[in-house]
Amino acid sequence: MNHTAPDLDTGPLTLDAIREAAAAMKDVVVRTPLLENPDVNEKLGGRLLIKAEHMQRTGAFKIRGAYNRLCRMSDAEKQRGAITYSSGNHAQGLALAARLTGTTAMIVMPDDTPAAKIESTKALGAMVVHFNRDTDDVNEVIAKLKAETGRIIVPPSGDVRIHAGAATAAIELVEQAEAAAAKLDTVLVPCGGGGLTAAAAFVMNEMSPGTEVYAAEPTLFDDTRRSLAAGERVVNPKGQRTICDAIMTPTPNEQTFEINRKLLAGGVTASDDEVCNAMRFAFETFKIVIEPGAAVGIAAVLNGQIEIAGKTVAVFTTGGNIDPERFCSLVNKAA
Repeated sequence: MNHTAPDLDTGPLTLDAIREAAAAMKDVVVRTPLLENPDVNEKLGGRLLIKAEHMQRTGAFKIRGAYNRLCRMSDAEKQRGAITYSSGNHAQGLALAARLTGTTAMIVMPDDTPAAKIESTKALGAMVVHFNRDTDDVNEVIAKLKAETGRIIVPPSGDVRIHAGAATAAIELVEQAEAAAAKLDTVLVPCGGGGLTAAAAFVMNEMSPGTEVYAAEPTLFDDTRRSLAAGERVVNPKGQRTICDAIMTPTPNEQTFEINRKLLAGGVTASDDEVCNAMRFAFETFKIVIEPGAAVGIAAVLNGQIEIAGKTVAVFTTGGNIDPERFCSLVNKAA
């Protein structure tokens, strides 16, 4: 979402802001584990580390940014409440953050969002409004609802407070890798709007400058990869679909792309079939359940786009919000 509304803070991201965010959410978020399996490493010929953000509260990393934004609201802003666009994970993170900070959340969700994510969002107390991602302009929908309700826009990305919150996961990764005596060669981040990707790229540039960071995207929604190649933001064609609903975004966020353009090593992709294979691989080897959008980084390792032999590669698994029936259906499609 590319708003220029005064609700947004588009200033520079700093390590101080990230550490401040970490302190603010110390008793709110989970310090998610960094997973490693020696048998997997032997098979791959390198070290594969999984930063398990699917084990975060609400099943995704999004609570980090949402809480860091809402906890900084004034009492008057809390009275007005928050509004956002999300296909599910930011929605649930914002809904919980709103409950924890004493405000309310209205979520504008695509009408093809998986039912489990819609119901989970409502169960956390948020109001849900639907739109059609092919025929409606989500920015116009948000602007109309903001005018009617006075709510504060809290986007999935594009606000430095959101990015600082997300970046706390990347600082944890650096600390945990150091504790495991792992020198990070590569970090892969599932990429939609590009918020966590930009946050991770910033943290690695500051704290582990020898580490390359890549955006990982579905093959049909590789707007960040293509934008990096073009040197400017490009848009995905309308009407396409992928099983990776959590990162099925139309174009990179304006603010995050400026960071990603400068700091990313590049972009990698995975087809829906490769994502199914990665979900099954994660389940069988690490015994974890992740949603499709969270598996694209693992898929890029398995499909050979990222070299792991003799290296250490860390992958964010960004969400685990998938219902059992859909998960079983997708992993059973794996080759």
